[in-house]
Amino acid sequence: METSKSNALYNAAKKLIPGGVNSPVRACGSVGGKPVFIERGDKSHIYDVDGNTYIDYVLSYGPLILGHRPPQVIKALERVLAIGTSFGAPTALETELAQLVVDMVPSVDMIRMVNSGTEATMSAIRLARGYTGRDIIIKFDGCYHGHADTLLVTAGSGVATLGIPGSPGIPAAVVSNTLSLPYNDIEGFERLMAQKGDQVAGVIVEAVAGNMGMVQPKEGFLESLRKMTTKHGSVLIFDEVMTGFRVAQGSAQGYFKITPDLSCFGKIIGGGLPVGAYGGKRVIMDQIAPVGSVYQAGTLSGNPLAMAAGIATLTVLKDDAVYAELDQKTHRLIKGLQGAADDAKIPMKTGHIGSMAGFFFTERDVYNFEDAKTSDLNRFALFYQGMLKRGIYLAPSQFEACFVSLAHTNEDIDTTIEAARAVMADL
Repeated sequence: METSKSNALYNAAKKLIPGGVNSPVRACGSVGGKPVFIERGDKSHIYDVDGNTYIDYVLSYGPLILGHRPPQVIKALERVLAIGTSFGAPTALETELAQLVVDMVPSVDMIRMVNSGTEATMSAIRLARGYTGRDIIIKFDGCYHGHADTLLVTAGSGVATLGIPGSPGIPAAVVSNTLSLPYNDIEGFERLMAQKGDQVAGVIVEAVAGNMGMVQPKEGFLESLRKMTTKHGSVLIFDEVMTGFRVAQGSAQGYFKITPDLSCFGKIIGGGLPVGAYGGKRVIMDQIAPVGSVYQAGTLSGNPLAMAAGIATLTVLKDDAVYAELDQKTHRLIKGLQGAADDAKIPMKTGHIGSMAGFFFTERDVYNFEDAKTSDLNRFALFYQGMLKRGIYLAPSQFEACFVSLAHTNEDIDTTIEAARAVMADL
């Protein structure tokens, strides 16, 4: 596989950008390689600067549920480009996207647009504390809620990939009121709430974990979070930045039929552009400035480009048939990967919810971050490199989910399974 142009661009980038990348996992250090530099994308494929073609299962880490450059989104962006990209003032597009989210997610009465998932979770935590007058936040090991100081505690995703224990630069006092428990630990959570529940402002969770690999909630786990937060007057926050409109039309909360107090969104609601949002019960959202006293602001929040792309994307996703198609494609892919591993006698655990999927090179069922860390990272690195050479683009970390789009064809999936069989045989 020719990579000379990518390598040259990477060397140039390292002189100007820390590690040569603007997000750590992209450096590909954990898989023993260097990043390929992407030139363009179209439908289910991306193309690098050396002319290599890949079937893309990263999809910009989730938002491109319609694939690359879907005509609906491109046309919406072209309309906005003709009038201006940002005004720092309200536009009708903000209300239109807000209405779509409110209509599709029953728990959301009101929503505030921001610019990233980190902004959304950070703001939701502040709001929960302001609303309750309490300080303690509970999160779960391996759940990554962005890089805000209070939430970068036993986080997954890039922190796990790089082996960083939280992060230097965060004073102990800042995280002293953030408590982290194992994901899916119902008994431990209920025990902690019995001890400290009346001091807990909020509980934040990825309803389907996507930043320690894809890990599903055990039966009863989300129900326990809802029951105990209600009992103690704490705010239940679902981080749906990744799962929002990805696993189901009503997001993970609709899939599992659990109603949180606040929800955080990103990725898909911006149709591939930088975006974030948090929303929920009106009585809580009314605490945000300028109506309430909990302050949060952003110059580019609700910018017309992101709003237009989000409207175009969610309009397509209002059709229930979309999710049936995505589920069928993803099931076919994951069944094929599991079959390839089984035939090669390689231990692998796979799973998916809707079009969000994951796999681990381990014999152990994966219910939490400790289970995920039993995965054979060397084997994953070899699998990643082998698939890349065969034109399959996966995230360069065992601790990331993979995604399927409407643009993926059965031929794409069959090609991917054939590649996996060849790589598994080599392993």
